[in-house]
Amino acid sequence: MNDDRLDRIVGIVLRAGVMLAAALVLIGGIAFVASHHEAAPDHRKFHAGPTPLASIHGILDGAATLNPLYIIQLGLLILIATPVVRVITCAAGFALERDWTYAIVSLIVLAFLIGSIVGSGL
Repeated sequence: MNDDRLDRIVGIVLRAGVMLAAALVLIGGIAFVASHHEAAPDHRKFHAGPTPLASIHGILDGAATLNPLYIIQLGLLILIATPVVRVITCAAGFALERDWTYAIVSLIVLAFLIGSIVGSGL
């Protein structure tokens, strides 16, 4: 493992995560509009989404049933997870390079990311 190879791998991880997330949001958005074309939304009042949209397990279950709202939410979840996967990739790459300073810094960043996700109740 060298720096150029690690850069290419990290680039692939970031592109794949963003493209997958964008595809899911686009597919879910098109399916949602196609299935709700007759209903005009009332934007004067806030309407909370279904409770399962607020948990990872609920999102995965709903996306498995091909519900458009859950597919959109899964795309957003993947978009949120992409930087976390990037940091994990960097930590592993630096460890393989035996660059312990950057590996430790990456693990500290990962701990902060996971702490903020767990702290938010996601």
